[in-house]
Amino acid sequence: MAEIRLQKYLADAGVASRRKCEELIEAGRVKVNGRVLRTLGSKINPLNTKVEVDNKPITAVSTKTYIAFYKPRSILSTMSDDRGRRCIGDFFQDRSDRLFHVGRLDKESEGLILLTNDGDWAQLISHPSHGAVKTYEVIVEENVTRSILANLSRGVRLEDGLARGERTRLIPGGFEIEIHEGRNQIVRRMAASQGLTVLRLKRTQIGKIRLGELKSGKWRYLSNVETTNT
Repeated sequence: MAEIRLQKYLADAGVASRRKCEELIEAGRVKVNGRVLRTLGSKINPLNTKVEVDNKPITAVSTKTYIAFYKPRSILSTMSDDRGRRCIGDFFQDRSDRLFHVGRLDKESEGLILLTNDGDWAQLISHPSHGAVKTYEVIVEENVTRSILANLSRGVRLEDGLARGERTRLIPGGFEIEIHEGRNQIVRRMAASQGLTVLRLKRTQIGKIRLGELKSGKWRYLSNVETTNT
């Protein structure tokens, strides 16, 4: 999950204005995980951090939101960027609620990203012990043979261990693969291990949640079925 500045977290929770929240921090009235924190600009992960003001717990989430978003290529999988680069957060600037992305896609990959303000659900989706299977369409420059698919299914050795596709199949211009884990750029690295040059990589499904007909840069709310059966 993306980290955010403590004063922004407090402001989003309705404690006070951003500037007033900074004054509360400097005055030593804010605790993070039981310890007073006076440093402005400190970042926290709202999913696993306990924040208190005057010894009263602060909860930023009032209603739970679940969103499927089609991340375009060249967009960072972050809600903000200090260098001003385009990121997921740019597509949700008009929303008053605070959202987090669940997992990520590298900058040049596209497709399904989930956003929510429900920390428990986000951890359930992303935790390795019960992480959802993710499906990718991979378009490559070379011809994909049956033997390459067999290698990906059996597992290929990467620098950080074995990586294996749960299921693979040929598609026009490349292959489709299902992966249970989420190591950094794992699909691209698996393709490279077979001498394949990735031209386009799109995530189309996470668990039971499908990208479907969603267009690049657009989003939709998840249904109750999607959030409970993923």
